[in-house]
Amino acid sequence: MRQRPSKGSERGVERERTDQRYVYGVNPVMESLRAHADRVERLFVTEGQLAAKAAAEIFSRARDAGVRVERVPRERLASLAEGGVHQGVVAEMRSFEYAELSDLIGSAADSGRAPLWVVLDGIQDPHNFGAIIRSAHALGAHGIVIAKDRAVQVTGVVAKASAGAVEHCPIARVVNVSRALEELKESGAWIAAADPHSTEPLWRARLDGPLAVVVGAEGAGVRQGVLEHCDFRLQIPMLGQVGSLNASVSAAILLYEAARQRGTARPPAGK
Repeated sequence: MRQRPSKGSERGVERERTDQRYVYGVNPVMESLRAHADRVERLFVTEGQLAAKAAAEIFSRARDAGVRVERVPRERLASLAEGGVHQGVVAEMRSFEYAELSDLIGSAADSGRAPLWVVLDGIQDPHNFGAIIRSAHALGAHGIVIAKDRAVQVTGVVAKASAGAVEHCPIARVVNVSRALEELKESGAWIAAADPHSTEPLWRARLDGPLAVVVGAEGAGVRQGVLEHCDFRLQIPMLGQVGSLNASVSAAILLYEAARQRGTARPPAGK
């Protein structure tokens, strides 16, 4: 991919916080303690429901971090998790801290790798959002950009769907997605949108340079006004009768192709 000339970067949105939240499930709680134990206010557990191996690490990390552990009836956990699969543990967290767009640009520049970001245009489903976070982290993205309004925010459901990846993948909230794309362009990135109406298959595009992948809302796709700020539109060719893919699946396929072209999609050591 050609290198877009850098024009500097404007200041991103101010770092913001949401209301206090609950994270539930073994992996999400474990990753919260591993990555940001200082943000965990207290843990709620149910006797006999939390697996012994997981309990040992969770209790050890909670003790080291000075996090209070309360044993409660499973009905209390179910209420805190709002019916989600909690696996016997819920963490009461401080409010989620969003990054600034400039943070994402700066960390990518410092990484020694070609920048790769995911920009979400109006994703509403928390399970899709969580799955996208998980794929973005696994495939080397330097962060995710979401809209402040009319889009799902980071919640306990999102954290659960991400399997804890939300604690490791920076997320920036912006007021205007189109303006954010222009700022990413100014940092040197090219913008590629997932568009089922395009005739350009994703494997023909150069995705190995500085890149932002744009994925639109479930059903509606990327809005036309946002598409106008994209450098190219990519189709994921399909053989089946269904006309489009789930948003999280589309994001994962595009990210994997980018990782493949960059040589970062490798099997684990020893495989």
